[in-house]
Amino acid sequence: MSLKESPESEKRIGIWYYGTKTEGIGGFIKTRPSDFVVREVTAREERDEREKRDEREKKDEREKRDEREKREEGKYLILELTKENWDTYGVVREISRRLRVSKNRIGFAGTKDKFAVTTQRISIWGEGIGEREVERVKIKGVSLRKLGRSKKAVHLGDLRGNEFEILVRGVEGGGGEGGGEGEGGGESEVKRKIEATTAEIEAAGGVPNFFGVQRFGLNRPLTHLIGKRLTRGEIKEAVLCYISDIFPDETEDAKQARRLCRLEEKGGEGRLEGLKAGLKKMPAFLRHEKAMLNELVRGGKESLNEADFRSAFSVFPKNLQKLFVHAYQAYLFNLVLSRRKRQGLPFNEALVGDFVCFRSELERAERVTEEKVEAVNRLVKRGRAFVTAPLFGYETEFAGGEAGEIERAVLEEEGCELSDFFIHKFPEMSSKGTRRAVLVPVKVRLCSDGISEDELNPGRKKVRLNFFLPKGSYATVVLREYLKS
Repeated sequence: MSLKESPESEKRIGIWYYGTKTEGIGGFIKTRPSDFVVREVTAREERDEREKRDEREKKDEREKRDEREKREEGKYLILELTKENWDTYGVVREISRRLRVSKNRIGFAGTKDKFAVTTQRISIWGEGIGEREVERVKIKGVSLRKLGRSKKAVHLGDLRGNEFEILVRGVEGGGGEGGGEGEGGGESEVKRKIEATTAEIEAAGGVPNFFGVQRFGLNRPLTHLIGKRLTRGEIKEAVLCYISDIFPDETEDAKQARRLCRLEEKGGEGRLEGLKAGLKKMPAFLRHEKAMLNELVRGGKESLNEADFRSAFSVFPKNLQKLFVHAYQAYLFNLVLSRRKRQGLPFNEALVGDFVCFRSELERAERVTEEKVEAVNRLVKRGRAFVTAPLFGYETEFAGGEAGEIERAVLEEEGCELSDFFIHKFPEMSSKGTRRAVLVPVKVRLCSDGISEDELNPGRKKVRLNFFLPKGSYATVVLREYLKS
């Protein structure tokens, strides 16, 4: 059976194929935030659970006392944050404002989806911040619960992964009106498709570890296009791409404002007249575009130079500036995986020349030799090692064999050099590169109320799925294998 091709929207971000060849159930996600539930799992939680098990088994009073002290003492207040329809940075800013503390005093292990119900741990530095102060914080769509105090902050290194419970709506149940168990199949047919996809995923050891569309922008998937221009030193083109490239799902006001910025009808590009008109028309919610345009027009210069565009780009916070280059690395990574899939190279088995990493030493990458390939694959089979592909940077070492040929071919087709990732005009955005697993192991379960009538879409079904993913992997990349829509 030939490979199942992705829709054009995914091909634009480097995802050419599905990992499975099964028939999809169709449907859609995120009709409501409560349809997409995410619970963060931290390394700290794992340690806590391990310690609790030890306490139960050994009845060790010293460990109980240490655990209690860790919870009750320390300068960091540890909270459980549950949010709905808030992005992580936005809710942290709002909490800091309500508590009248710097947002830099609030730590978290990872960012979470906005249009979802998500639960994660955060820490707040300061012995003056306690349960009473937190109880006074009332934010719509936000719940805070005190877990205790700690001598250590919650930080990015704490994140192990996320547990997802996803409701897929609008699934074709078959069987005529009402989606019953008639000739079209009904619930049994939906269940059969889910089980077939699950079986294929388990046989493969997981799904290709693509970067999902969120990495590139949901409504305007162009962060990688801006990153590409930045690696080439094309700062003017990067700015104009951000403020004026138009995508189908945008509002008409936004489209019109972007057209004015380009002055397409007058054959100009980035002229002051068009930029001023675009600024006036640009919707208020597009705050980065408005800030960049304000920066470009404030001097009243008819002819803008590179320094003006660099100044405009600098309205982005430093962490956001880096995300553009990271998005381009993600796009190239997706292309490497797509080519690997097309050429029939395995994802759950190392070939001679592949670079593998080890669970016990994630930072160590080792090239697989002829002499070691069997031993390495025994580790891969046991989950103690995994095959990788590059997030290209200026210090990337190419793999050998077929994998290396793919890596070089991707860069050649893009017209990209490894040295491009040292960005002289913005050194802080430069990247040495790293490597990432080509496969993400996942076990998807159909929940107890797994398939039922969809009250929002009469005649169709809703399906509830549950799974865990390690940090850096995308739920949508798993779900696409089931939906194929």
